[in-house]
Amino acid sequence: MGLLEDSVIIVVSQLFFFVGGWIFFVKQLFKDYEVHHRLVQLIFSITFALSCTLFELIIFEILGVLDPSSRYIHWLIVLTMILFMTIVCTPFYIGYFIISNFGMIGGKIVQRVMSFCIWLLYLYLFWRVGDPFPIISPRHGTFSMEQAISRIGVVGVTVMALLSGFGAVNYPYTSMALFIRPVKRSDIQGVEKKLLQTLDMVLVKKRRLAVTKRDNVLSNPGFWNMFPGSKSKHNIRLIHCKYEF
Repeated sequence: MGLLEDSVIIVVSQLFFFVGGWIFFVKQLFKDYEVHHRLVQLIFSITFALSCTLFELIIFEILGVLDPSSRYIHWLIVLTMILFMTIVCTPFYIGYFIISNFGMIGGKIVQRVMSFCIWLLYLYLFWRVGDPFPIISPRHGTFSMEQAISRIGVVGVTVMALLSGFGAVNYPYTSMALFIRPVKRSDIQGVEKKLLQTLDMVLVKKRRLAVTKRDNVLSNPGFWNMFPGSKSKHNIRLIHCKYEF
């Protein structure tokens, strides 16, 4: 197949993914979403379509679908677009919506200027994230696509690790009630009965121990009971071992 036919396949699949992302956003992800920002839905659907297209191109690469040169061209185009959405478009509009929600900050021009300043700060921090990591290669420029992908990989792995740790702790805590067996009145009564039986057994053993000590003292009076090696002390230690609870 030529470049035109391959482009038609990619564009049709992107439209399909875009519609699927739009429906997923409206019907499932935010079905109680009352603000209805069309721009938010548009950004989500475009990002969803581009992500699915990247996955589709990986599958096409494995299966050998489409021409290799056209796959490479579409790979570069889709990768450039998703980098633009990730680094430029989405952070800028997040900052813009945060500032516009305050309401007391100037007009739209002032809000956009402040959003642009916030985006510049984000871009600086985003680029500084990659400095401690060995992702700079002399074969690529400082502001090349490889540098952006490397930093997105660092940030993505870090965020996924944080979310995985939070989910591993939070999910068992929130879903623990699903595995708890409901306690019936008969279960409580059975436990109370066992507790009373245990207390009775403890009292009987204490009484036997006290009686044994008294009989031992009465049967062996004298001066030799004060020494640790005497027979009465030895009997008391045996009684303690026998009725230990």
